[in-house]
Amino acid sequence: MSKIYFSGINGVGISPLAELAQDMGVEVCGSDMRRGELAPELEKRGIEVFYGKQDGEFLRQKIAEGVDWFVHTSALPKDHPELLVAREAGIRVSKRDEWLNEFLDKYGLKMLAVAGTHGKTTTTSMLIWVFHELGMPLNYAVGTSLPWGSRSNFDPESEYFAYECDEFDRNFLAFHPYLSAIVSVDYDHADIYPTVEDYRAAFAQFESQSEIVVKNTTVDERITLPGELRRKDASIVLAAMRHLCDESDEKIIEILNRFPGAERRFEEVSKNVFTDYGHHPQEIKATVEMAKEMKERLVLKGAAMVYEPLQNMRQYECRKDYGDVFVGIEKLFWVPTFQLREDPNLAVLTPAELIKSMNNPEIAEAAELNDELSKKLHELRDDGWLVLMEAGGATGDEWLRREFAE
Repeated sequence: MSKIYFSGINGVGISPLAELAQDMGVEVCGSDMRRGELAPELEKRGIEVFYGKQDGEFLRQKIAEGVDWFVHTSALPKDHPELLVAREAGIRVSKRDEWLNEFLDKYGLKMLAVAGTHGKTTTTSMLIWVFHELGMPLNYAVGTSLPWGSRSNFDPESEYFAYECDEFDRNFLAFHPYLSAIVSVDYDHADIYPTVEDYRAAFAQFESQSEIVVKNTTVDERITLPGELRRKDASIVLAAMRHLCDESDEKIIEILNRFPGAERRFEEVSKNVFTDYGHHPQEIKATVEMAKEMKERLVLKGAAMVYEPLQNMRQYECRKDYGDVFVGIEKLFWVPTFQLREDPNLAVLTPAELIKSMNNPEIAEAAELNDELSKKLHELRDDGWLVLMEAGGATGDEWLRREFAE
């Protein structure tokens, strides 16, 4: 069996696949530029990972030891040193989708795909949770840590594989799912899809490649999870389960109402302090609604948000949609954008510039992830406020956890 090297192994898209491969009995190793939040699980599993400058030397060493398949993230540039080394050595090179399709074919699995602009991770986690609580075997990979299990699972007793299908780099078009749950379609990834029409056409193609499609589901009023978007996600899972098992709606709803959440999906990291991955305006708006509901349930004085946007390129498109997104938040601290795959010709939009896009800029102030902001947030939390970090990148989330570590 192939020995596989995963480049970008600490990313949310690659890490679960590396763990899945190991569970299948494959020898796995890899590299990443930095030791991020997913590193501890990889280390606990004994997966050898090199962190730092990916100049290809660690890969050369692993090829000499028998690595014969180089699997990489979609974000890897064509001139990346590791990619060049792998091709020079003549070993097999592919993106994650090719490896995953081979896995599906090898075991004859039916893919249960969750796709959409936002809500993919939460919905996939909910689907896994329902299978878990029903005692139904399931293969899966999801881009987050789960309170009741790992980010991936290999179970030869299951005929299904649940997967969070990402539209970035048109990755999801490589698959032909048995069932696809479409949670939302709001224009995103302007660097991949030049127009709204192009983005929607990709989703239409994805649907045409799926045997069963679940979407535009009416929210079931019996679902009581906080947040309208989360209730919508749960309703989509309920609709999907009607195709996958014979359990009653009442049983599935009871399980969904006990959903414990997933990491960085309105996750409580300290008393009344939450962190969330949202970075698309519509996603942020849904999270604000959840914060308002949570504030009322906990009887708190107000809600404060720290917002760390993701990708400067994306902000040129997003800023026209920020308008009323933050209505319901009493205080907003806007910190610099997390830089990722940027166009060097674009000037970096500052927090002050982006705040001008809001309908209610008076609630916002430009800020930095520093001691001054930490002091303000602690004072607000101690005064009975809800504190929320909305961060598309890793920096803000890691900073919040560090500042409110108990």
